[in-house]
Amino acid sequence: MRRAWGVITLMLLAACGSKADIVIEGGPVWTGLSTGRGQPGVVAIADGRILAIGDSAQIARYVGSRTQILQAHGGLIMPGFADGHTHFVDGGFQLASVNLRDAATPQEFVRRLKEYASHAKPGEWILGGDWDHTLWQGAPLPHHEWIDSVTPNNPVFVSRLDGHMALANAAAMRAAKITSATRGPVGGEIPRDARGEPIGIFKDNAEDLIEAAIPAPSAEQEDSGVARALAHAASLGVTATGNMSASWANLAAYKRMERAGRMTVRVSLYLPIADWRTVADSVRAHGAGDDWVRIGGVKGYMDGSAGSRTAFFFDSFSDSAGYSGLMRQPESNMRAWVGAADSAGLQVAVHAIGDRANAILLAIYDSVAHAHGARDRRLRVEHAQHLRPQEIPLFGARRVVPSMQPFHAIDDGRWVEKRIGPVRIKTTYAFRTLLDTDAPLAFGSDWTVAPLDPMLGVYAAVTRRTLDGKNPNGWVPDQKITVGEALRAYTYGNAWATFNEQKWGTLAAGRFADVVVLDRDPFAVAPESLGTIKPRYTIVGGRVVYQKP
Repeated sequence: MRRAWGVITLMLLAACGSKADIVIEGGPVWTGLSTGRGQPGVVAIADGRILAIGDSAQIARYVGSRTQILQAHGGLIMPGFADGHTHFVDGGFQLASVNLRDAATPQEFVRRLKEYASHAKPGEWILGGDWDHTLWQGAPLPHHEWIDSVTPNNPVFVSRLDGHMALANAAAMRAAKITSATRGPVGGEIPRDARGEPIGIFKDNAEDLIEAAIPAPSAEQEDSGVARALAHAASLGVTATGNMSASWANLAAYKRMERAGRMTVRVSLYLPIADWRTVADSVRAHGAGDDWVRIGGVKGYMDGSAGSRTAFFFDSFSDSAGYSGLMRQPESNMRAWVGAADSAGLQVAVHAIGDRANAILLAIYDSVAHAHGARDRRLRVEHAQHLRPQEIPLFGARRVVPSMQPFHAIDDGRWVEKRIGPVRIKTTYAFRTLLDTDAPLAFGSDWTVAPLDPMLGVYAAVTRRTLDGKNPNGWVPDQKITVGEALRAYTYGNAWATFNEQKWGTLAAGRFADVVVLDRDPFAVAPESLGTIKPRYTIVGGRVVYQKP
C-alpha cells in the first residue's frame, strides 16, 4: 500500500500546476496495475487524460472553479472496459432487428419472426436473430418450412447465436439461386432432408452462398448501426473494442463518426486475412489510423463452433461418432496467409475453437515466428476454447494472446460436455491454467454471440455458474479466476493485446482518461451478484458519455 501511493505521489508531482476538468471521488480506485482490491483514492482528469491519482488532500490542489465533481457513492473507479472481440457494427444492426436469442420454443421462434415481418417493408431482408436451438426440447434445427408462410414477402437469413450457421427461408434461397443441386463449399455444410432438398440451414462457409445475395447496407444504415452500438457500449462502460471480421464499409462508417465528433469507443478493426495485401497496402499508404479508429490487423478462421458441430477436434464428437468437425480453410491457405500478413508487419488474429484447430494454429504461429525472426508480434488466438493440456503453456511461453469470452463458458456449459465428453472439458475455457502459465489473457464478449455487458463476463469467469442453474458451485470449477484477474483481462489485457498498454487499460498519470465508475464495488459483493453491477458513469477521453439515470 505505502509503495503504491509512493508511485502515485510521483505522478502528482509530474502533473503539478494543472487544474482538473473532472474529479471523481467517493469510491475505491482500482488502477488495473495489479489484481488486488481497489484502494481509497480520488482521480483527477484534465485535457482528456488522467492528471493525478491520490487522496482528497493531494487532489484538492487540482480543483478549480470549473472542475466537475463526480461522486462514486462507494462504487469502484476503474479503467474503462475493453471488449477484445466484438462484431460491433453487426451488434448495432441487431439492436434494431428481430431478437430470437431467448425464444424458448420453435413456436416462439416462428411467432417472433411473423411479428417482425408484419412490420417490414416488402422485399426487405430480415437478418440477425441470434437463435439458440439448444433451448428447444430435443434441440431440433429449424427448417425453412417453419417460417415460409409467415414471411412470404421477405427474404430471411437469421443466424444462430454463434454465427456459424443460419436459417434461410425459401425466398432467401431463391434470391441466392440455391437448389437441390447446390453443393456445399469447402469448410461449409448444407444439411438436407430425406429428399435431398436443403432444409434452409447453412453452416460456416456455406453461409457465404446466401450472404452474396444480400444487398450491402447503405452508408446511412452503417452509420445508424455504429451509433446504436456506441450508445449501447457507453451504457455498459465499454470504452474500447476489437471489431473482428470488420469490413471496409465498417471502417468508413467509423471514420465518418469520428469526423463528426461522435466516437465514444476506441476501435481496432481486424479485416479479413485473405485480404492481407490490401490491408498492408492501405496501412503503408495511409497509416493504421489514430487513437479512435485504427486498423489493428487481420483476422481469419480455422474452424467453426461447438454449438454448430463445426469446431475441429482431434477426436470425434462424443455424440457424433466418426465426425470431428471441419476446417474453414485448408491448412496450407492459413499457413500462407499468416506468413504473408506477418511479413507485411500486420498483427494476426485467428479464430480457433476445437483442440485440433488450436494446435494447428499454434504450430503455424511458431513456424512463422521462427522463419521471420524475433519481434513483438502479439499473435492472437480468438476464442481458444477447447485446448489440450500440452498446448496451454505455449500461450505464455510464446506470448500469444488467448482472446477469450467468459460468458460462452456459462452458456456452452449447459450442453458441451455431451458433445466432447468429461475428459476434454477439463481444459475447456481454461482461464485459471492459462493465467497460471503466464498467458497474456484478454477478455471480450463476441457480441452479438453473447451480451456486450463486461460485468456478465466477470461474473462468468469468477463463478462459472451455467445459465441453466445446474452448476451453482461452478462448471469445471478448477478454472475459476478472481475478480481482479477478470477485471484485468477486460482492461490491461486488451490494451496489451492491441499494443495500447502505454495509452489506456490502466489508470496512471498521462494515460487516456477512459474511466468507468461502477455503482458498486465488485470486490465487495457476493460473486453471484457480480453480473448485476452497472456503470454509474462512463468517461472516454475525459468526456462523460454515459450517466446512470
